[in-house]
Amino acid sequence: MSRAGAERLGAPPVVAALDIGGTKLAAAIVDADGQVLARSQTPTQTGTNQGRADEELFQRLTALLDSVIQASPKPPQVIGVGCGGPMASQGQTVSPLNIGQWRAFPLRARLLAHYQLPTFIDNDAKALARAEGWLGAARGETNYLAMVVSTGVGAGIVLNGQLLEGGSGNAGHIGHVIVEPQGQACACGARGCLEAEVSGTAIAKLIGRPAHHAPPELRRRSGLLVGRAVASVANLLDLRLAVVAGSVALGFGDDFFQAAQQELDRSARLDFSAGVRIVPTGCSDLGPLLGAAAVARAG
Repeated sequence: MSRAGAERLGAPPVVAALDIGGTKLAAAIVDADGQVLARSQTPTQTGTNQGRADEELFQRLTALLDSVIQASPKPPQVIGVGCGGPMASQGQTVSPLNIGQWRAFPLRARLLAHYQLPTFIDNDAKALARAEGWLGAARGETNYLAMVVSTGVGAGIVLNGQLLEGGSGNAGHIGHVIVEPQGQACACGARGCLEAEVSGTAIAKLIGRPAHHAPPELRRRSGLLVGRAVASVANLLDLRLAVVAGSVALGFGDDFFQAAQQELDRSARLDFSAGVRIVPTGCSDLGPLLGAAAVARAG
């Protein structure tokens, strides 16, 4: 296990994990071996917001976690959260681009007040990077990228066994690498970001239906653009592995991954980056929740 996936000394054996994304909220209780003792999820957007939308969303999040805690045979001692970004350092406030209800929402303080348990928050893709180093496709690796291609696009980067944080804890936003300079407008305000071209939101907007209806040529184009972005990161940071999760990437399957690898082979040509691999997650659909659990264990 890389140091990025390792737990802090004396980490509690049972943790509560929350995955907060633009499509769904998920919660689980996870033990020290990564076994899920209880889990549940609910859509992020319900169309039934009443009063303050930010409070309504928080109330549904805590109701979800409450139900999972009640269903678990063991109570958690710590809460770990993986949430879409950007966010202030350590999740003091969160402003996910794909969750319009929350802008500078004080998530950590609110969870602390509600549960009276130590609470740790990180970007969901950085959390995934921890999960892949702990239990997934990056076990034993010390230099790798883990990314999510789903409603949005994000990544966590591990170099020399350490998860990169950056000045404000937001390192790894590969979704905002420009892959098509004259491309689609992005929610961040730029044009041609990877997220604006290959995310589930972007593809649904393009074809007028949910992303899983995308034709083969669009699936291959999505893989190509992801491969292009990963090649730039591999050339810049000298890493050899990219692990990809998320409903879009996994749903697009071989069309996506073959096109991504072909573009990597074409664009990562330096002695140290040639041969970099791109592979699916080793954590199945549990990656985001295991990532949140790893955030709690890392503290």
